[in-house]
Amino acid sequence: MAQTKFDKQVEETAESVAFGIGRFLAGRPMDGVKRTDATFWRTGTRVLPKVEGRVSRSSYRAGWKRLTFRISSLAAVGAGGYQAGWVHQDATVSTAQQIWADPAPALAAVEQTGIAAASTAAVSTAAYFALTRKRRELMREWVLPLHEALALPLRLPEQTDPRRYLHIPRNFSEDDAVIRVDVPGRLDFSKDLVVDIIATKLALEGVTFSWHLAGRETYVTVKKTRKPPAKAAFKDPKVREIVAAAKESAPVIGIGSAGRIVTVDLDAESPHILVNASTGGGKSVTLRCIACQMLHHGSLVFVLDTKRISHPWANGLPGVTYCRDIADIHDQLIALGMEGRRRTRVADELGIDADPKDIGPRLLILLEEVNATMKQLARYWEKTRESGDPKVSPAVDALNEILYMGRQLRMHVLLVAQSATARALGGPEVREQFSTRILARYSVNAWRMLAPEVHPAPKSTKHHGRAQVVSGGSARETQILFFTEPEAREWATTGKPAPPAVGAQPGPVQLQKPAADSLADAWYTPAPELPPVTEPPVDRDALADVGSLTPAPAADPGGPTDHTPPPTVPGDDGQAVGLREAAEHHLPGITLAALRFARANDPSFPDPVDKRGAELLYRVGDLKKWARNRPRAATGTTDLD
Repeated sequence: MAQTKFDKQVEETAESVAFGIGRFLAGRPMDGVKRTDATFWRTGTRVLPKVEGRVSRSSYRAGWKRLTFRISSLAAVGAGGYQAGWVHQDATVSTAQQIWADPAPALAAVEQTGIAAASTAAVSTAAYFALTRKRRELMREWVLPLHEALALPLRLPEQTDPRRYLHIPRNFSEDDAVIRVDVPGRLDFSKDLVVDIIATKLALEGVTFSWHLAGRETYVTVKKTRKPPAKAAFKDPKVREIVAAAKESAPVIGIGSAGRIVTVDLDAESPHILVNASTGGGKSVTLRCIACQMLHHGSLVFVLDTKRISHPWANGLPGVTYCRDIADIHDQLIALGMEGRRRTRVADELGIDADPKDIGPRLLILLEEVNATMKQLARYWEKTRESGDPKVSPAVDALNEILYMGRQLRMHVLLVAQSATARALGGPEVREQFSTRILARYSVNAWRMLAPEVHPAPKSTKHHGRAQVVSGGSARETQILFFTEPEAREWATTGKPAPPAVGAQPGPVQLQKPAADSLADAWYTPAPELPPVTEPPVDRDALADVGSLTPAPAADPGGPTDHTPPPTVPGDDGQAVGLREAAEHHLPGITLAALRFARANDPSFPDPVDKRGAELLYRVGDLKKWARNRPRAATGTTDLD
């Protein structure tokens, strides 16, 4: 029995030795307890669950590093023992006898050696603390507080060493520094919360976060973005060269970080651009930058400006149509909508292999202050619409059609708003047509509304000309190009003229405003008018028979009666007509909607002289006189060629 117990102990000992040798050669912990996720080839990054107590730094080492250290230690010990065996025994005995006979020199040597060793240790310790002071400050001031804040959101074990997953360089606040934070691969945490904690605890501003979540290694890198230049003036020769080299379809918006050129290709990327900024955010400067480049390449620009003075540089320029009155803006939008339909028919006839330029010159529509303009268009239509007209203004419908079909038709909308809400633009689906959005001096709510895919929101700045260009799910901080008004006029007029459309007749081709009846024919069907009132036939013989029994009614010297035609004078000026007939035949250039609006709002509008059923009739001469004297806003050219 005793022999059996001895054999069992021998077997257990041999098994333990075998396991120990296996752990030694495999680079595993010698006690057999795995505390981190380290493997033979990969360094550990986190403590395994249910591991208690302090975890040493050696537990994070890869297995091959442990094996190398162990073999090197054994080799050093073996070499030292081998060298010591070569010491001659006689010399050892002789030295011992001398020390025993006279110990004073030996004690002096030991004293000197101890002093030297102590001095070396003190200097080494001082050097170590001096060299690692900044690193220890980094750990104490930044790494450990960040670890304490991230431990709960990332659900890290308490024994996790922050140095294993927080890779923060000492110069992390500099422009070229890169911060890396290893995150658990289970991905059951809030990325927004992690981003906010990192930016807050490290006091970071103007940084970008890049998430790498595919595969085995999951981490996020933080880089500080380089600021754009403080100014980007067109008078700078380098900036002028950049603008001159830009594509016709991709005007330069500004200069981004690290000197990158920020452009938007209207054909390939975004047919329409939304500019959202508060007062003083540089909306007019941005529009001037883009519009003058488009004019330089032969595009036509339509400025719809209810403020009337937003773009004085564009007054009178060839290829510019400037509309200031709401009636002009209403009619111009309808005309542009009809032009879009015409281009659709032309594109259909040309086929898919045709050159897009054959459809016609590029059209750029600058819609200023859309918040106020859309309200004024709605009020204008409420005052001019009649029974049977649609509730929504046909001008708003025309704008929506242009937004939906602008890319293929080379028609682009550059819309400006102080708050581009879905209600102001006509619905969320309309806002989605602007895949490129330029934001300046924005609020947090405006950023969440217009660029929710970019998080966290970069801090808004009051730097003049600085904006965020959001496109393709990313935001680029940009210094907008600054053209002075003389520079914008000079650049707009020194380019090439707009090419004529295919099939255009020789000579200037006008983008005419719609005729008076085209508002109805193109956008809606009006309710039928009541037929004119006619007198029943009168039996003259019967009247003669009754004679004096029925006295004739007394004539009213003050005006015509229902059955008496209005007085006439030589020519057509004395003729009484309705507003529709006047717009069609007598007042070219004035739409039916404009006449209705003037009747309701202009005190100088002539009074009716008669009625035809429910329709009021006006003297043609009075209408022509009113048309000559009415105040009108000046507009530029509308030549298509």
